[in-house]
Amino acid sequence: MLLPAEQLDKLKRLLVDTAGTRKHSAYQLLATPVKELLGDVGVDIRSKHEFERLAYMQSKVDFQGRKVLDIGCNTGFFLFESLQADAVHVTGYEGSAAHAAFVEEAARLLQLEKSLEIRSRYFDFETLPGHFDIAFLLNVLHHVGDDYGDPALTIEQAKVSILKQLNRMSRVTDRLIFQLGFNWRGDPARGLFTHGTKAEMIEYIREGTSGFWKIEAIGVAERRDGELTYRDVDERNIQRDNALGEFLNRPIFIMNSLGARE
Repeated sequence: MLLPAEQLDKLKRLLVDTAGTRKHSAYQLLATPVKELLGDVGVDIRSKHEFERLAYMQSKVDFQGRKVLDIGCNTGFFLFESLQADAVHVTGYEGSAAHAAFVEEAARLLQLEKSLEIRSRYFDFETLPGHFDIAFLLNVLHHVGDDYGDPALTIEQAKVSILKQLNRMSRVTDRLIFQLGFNWRGDPARGLFTHGTKAEMIEYIREGTSGFWKIEAIGVAERRDGELTYRDVDERNIQRDNALGEFLNRPIFIMNSLGARE
């Protein structure tokens, strides 16, 4: 798509603006159509292995014709890639005004305004925004009391709040693609689980969401012959692999709503 230089320059400036924010800056790769539009913009973006995670998600979830929600959409990787996978409409919530502005402008330049809506605010788990077929809730809830919510929470209160917000999502979406960090507020000194293991997190999610969600699949990262991939959890790969780092030890949960009420 050939666009006037001034339009591309504006989008590039907006991307640079996202790199100057306090947190989550240059945190997410650009989606395929956005990258093709912009080319090399000279912003050092730190991969969170978006394409490897997306490949696992798409092996479990069909996006065609679906309405999709992304909570904490950053620069829109999963929004734009959902549209690439033939989702009919996507909605993103993003608390950073710089990131939301970038997504909105990218959607406009790609002529996707009718199929992509960006809401420049933090998602309110107390007020339900309507119903979606699929929702992404990726690496957001462990920031309760930090990026959003009550800053006076204790870690035990935060663990209760995480499950409450997660279960409330069963009334928002039929299927949820979910990840959670091991450390509350991203602080390694505030581990949510005693030993920081995948098994502890899986048990916490499985027990805490019983009656609200059915866990369809759990994917975990493995590195084989230098290649990173996500595979279904088993007795071997459930073991924590410290060589991968904290982020890649976070499982991907594919969950189906049971339609329960709190």
